[in-house]
Amino acid sequence: MSKLFIHRAHCISTQDDDQREIQGGSIYIEGGVIKDIMDPAQFQARGEPLLRAADRVIDATNHLVTPGLVNCHHHMVQSLTRAVKSVQNAELFSWLKGLYPLWAGLTPEMIQVSHQVAMAELLLSGCTTSSDHLYIYPNGARLEDSIQAAKTMGLRFTATRGSMSVGQSNGGLPPDQVVEKEEDILSITQKLIEHWHDPSHGSMLHIAVAPCSPFTVSQALMRESAKLARAYGVRLHTHLAENDHDVAYTQEKFNCTPAQYAENVGWVGEDVWHAHCVKIDPLGMSQFAQTGTSIAHCPCSNMRLASGILPLRKLLNLGVNVGLGVDGSASNDGAHLLGEARQAMLLARVAKSLEPFGCDSGPQEMTPRDALRLATRGGAQALGRQDIGQLRVGDCADLALFRTDTLEQAGGAVHDPVGALLLCASQNTDYTIVNGEVLVDHGVLTRVELPPLIQRHNQLAMDLVEKARNF
Repeated sequence: MSKLFIHRAHCISTQDDDQREIQGGSIYIEGGVIKDIMDPAQFQARGEPLLRAADRVIDATNHLVTPGLVNCHHHMVQSLTRAVKSVQNAELFSWLKGLYPLWAGLTPEMIQVSHQVAMAELLLSGCTTSSDHLYIYPNGARLEDSIQAAKTMGLRFTATRGSMSVGQSNGGLPPDQVVEKEEDILSITQKLIEHWHDPSHGSMLHIAVAPCSPFTVSQALMRESAKLARAYGVRLHTHLAENDHDVAYTQEKFNCTPAQYAENVGWVGEDVWHAHCVKIDPLGMSQFAQTGTSIAHCPCSNMRLASGILPLRKLLNLGVNVGLGVDGSASNDGAHLLGEARQAMLLARVAKSLEPFGCDSGPQEMTPRDALRLATRGGAQALGRQDIGQLRVGDCADLALFRTDTLEQAGGAVHDPVGALLLCASQNTDYTIVNGEVLVDHGVLTRVELPPLIQRHNQLAMDLVEKARNF
């Protein structure tokens, strides 16, 4: 078994229940599991034998060590359609309508390559676990295409089997050519769970059930999907209350609020996490708190599409669990999870100044440590993982090491390395470790060469748009 020793870190931010921050600490990893965490005095007592036994020692003197960041909402395939001119200034519904015809041309190779690109970005930003919401399957595409990308890149992965079943002819938003039959969706999803889902401690792959949204699937599919997921003990994921049009659609079609809709179809509970919830109402907030329902907060995407601002501090104060998602690479348009955490912090601070009655803005609304908590423990809880999100003996060896001696950190990390990570300009990791394997080493990916991957990805992106023009 591989043995890794991270030695004398500038600071270790454990994100454990005691929120310990260890100056000059060391971590011993063996077989993909954290075996010991030591402060300097503990190292003197028991660390020398572990240091000598290690296959590799990383000198972390100039590093902040954090748990690997957790991304709980993404559409990785959208890396192929970043910055498409026709939808650069569109809100959600018109943005989707403009991109559905492009996504109808996706191929299995496009899905695999776009996912590798998205996962490369995530790894370089310190992310070690990610979900992905793939909900369109044209031209023989399968969820296995995204699973294969995760195996190639080494990322810990929650693959959600998304779906769309209500096309425009039946009052839905997507064109009929990209929707599926509901019996096929349920059958395929069941087989995926049976074949791929691994519920064990340290699992590298989970499967979740994820009908896309209220405006793309029926209530019947939502209910049957919830039954299926709970029969197999897997999690449920969808979009909810993303913007005013989303809320209006739910009111018109189902005569209820989005939160009421979720409750009506059985989509509340500790096994559910919803993306966005920007427009969730006060009763919905209380309902989520009471039921343990989680939210994936996607601040960059919500700003890019002008959807609104999640009432983050209100939700946290009520006890709602919130994780972070970078969302689609065509609505963000990036996948830098540390940057997303910084944006969540800044947006929560300015949001208070936008409330009625001229409330003062409040920097205390979201501290740097609060934001890091969202990106680690919050995301882990949303994905139902008890073995990641903190640095604790017995948990998965998923870590991110950020340099504290960079230009971005100059004058910051010397005062507070944890605060500086979120307040100073976001940077890439020096090391990203997943399951005890170093996947980013001195800032370089270890499993893939980026230049040929980017070149192939860009060619496929051009092919996809050209195919739509000629359709």
